[in-house]
Amino acid sequence: MTRSVADDRAARPLRRALFVDRDGTVNVDLHYLKDAERLEVLRGVGNGIRLAHDHGYLIVCVTNQSGIERGFYTAEDVGRIHVRLNERLAEERAHIDAFYYCPHAPEAGCECRKPKTRLFEDARRDWNLDFATSAIVGDRAIDIEAGRRLGLLTALVPPRHPDGPVADEVAAGGIVPDLRALSFESAVLRILARG
Repeated sequence: MTRSVADDRAARPLRRALFVDRDGTVNVDLHYLKDAERLEVLRGVGNGIRLAHDHGYLIVCVTNQSGIERGFYTAEDVGRIHVRLNERLAEERAHIDAFYYCPHAPEAGCECRKPKTRLFEDARRDWNLDFATSAIVGDRAIDIEAGRRLGLLTALVPPRHPDGPVADEVAAGGIVPDLRALSFESAVLRILARG
């Protein structure tokens, strides 16, 4: 009797994930970041990721990177940024397990750009994830909307940019997150408190 890939996947235990946005959530949003050396991880992110790992969550980053299609940077630049992000997180004994990104501009109408859910579905397939026990932390309405579509616990942190916090766009979009927190770390703590 032969086993299919689907059989192997079904035999694996379901895992839970903490999905995270990138720019403005785990690192400072420098607007079309190209140079990995300019990457700056937000305070408390390493500790929050480490806590989530300690509680059995895989950390999966899902990010829109339209700068690739717009010609501002390349897929290789994005790859270098993700390597650098994990190097910085390693200084705090933390890491992101997987990165998924959409390279398309909004007008491309692709299925992978948040708030659409293809990248999340890809991660579910690749890692055998259970959305019902998973969560997302993001700083934008699109993160919360994607989480809602998938049945994730949603947590909003205020967008942060080099000049400081900016206005909360979620209220204007009528999308209400399950949790609001002032920082990534406090969002993780609130998710963990939910069990």
